[in-house]
Amino acid sequence: MIKTVVNVDLPIDEKLLIKKKVLCPTGVSENDPKGDRKKISIVTGIHGDELEGQLICFEVQKRINEHPEFLKGIVDIYPALNPLGIDSISRTIPAFDMDMNKTFPGTRDGTMVEFIASTIMQDLKEADFVVDIHASSIFIRELPQVRIPLKFKDKLIDKCRFMNLDLIWAYNSSSVQENSLAYSLNESGIDAVVIDMGIAMACTKNYCEQVTDGLFALMSHLGIWEGPVSETKKSIYAENTEAVEVLSSAIAGMFVREVECGSHVEKNQLLGRIIDPLNGTVKEEVLAPESGLLFTIREYPVVEVGSLIGRILV
Repeated sequence: MIKTVVNVDLPIDEKLLIKKKVLCPTGVSENDPKGDRKKISIVTGIHGDELEGQLICFEVQKRINEHPEFLKGIVDIYPALNPLGIDSISRTIPAFDMDMNKTFPGTRDGTMVEFIASTIMQDLKEADFVVDIHASSIFIRELPQVRIPLKFKDKLIDKCRFMNLDLIWAYNSSSVQENSLAYSLNESGIDAVVIDMGIAMACTKNYCEQVTDGLFALMSHLGIWEGPVSETKKSIYAENTEAVEVLSSAIAGMFVREVECGSHVEKNQLLGRIIDPLNGTVKEEVLAPESGLLFTIREYPVVEVGSLIGRILV
């Protein structure tokens, strides 16, 4: 069943609607008490230019609809928390120019954006686990990874190991810092993590399949899914940035990469070149400072001094 979570008036007789799909076991109504059944909530679309989660929402429903008899718990799917942003291909909430992931937990008596954040928090209060799916920006590609607020790592890490992701990163990045959805939910006692993957304004099909496999493995662990699940990856764990080498551009130009995201690179391996198209020269060769897993790589070629080139887990 599709339910409307948020319904607020906009100018010129328009409405902002945020909807969710509720999937229940056979014979169970979405209006029945939750009881002992476990519930997972899959949310995405907080940033309107991040579309990887849209395909995952589709794939999760497709698999459940093919074998509804295996569903023993409740799955709530929120494909677009920022529908205005998705419609306008905007990272922020249009007109307000606000990052929605910095507005939680919100308040019922605040601005429209604060009211929306508060309503979403209220709707998620019965979830046993919340997965907030993000993509990277248009500049950077990320290997599928789960990010957890450092403050809550001890209660989350064991469940994250079922999620079939390349990396578990306990790090207060912008996606899980205070006032984010994941942080606010954990602060209120609801387990929540962020998946970061791929690149903005695109869908990376193999990444989405990997994450979908992980969600079903997690649901199996939680007692929500009794069907077969794929064998999951053994995730690498990193905490803060001690084991992460961050590569930034020392010069402006055009970055042409030589390696793929997810590659295991060796120290001093060529990762790419920063070129000068006008003079036909190579301005800088970007070498790996250490051996390790290249889990972030720049996709958008134009760089300025200080632009992020990549990250290596050593």
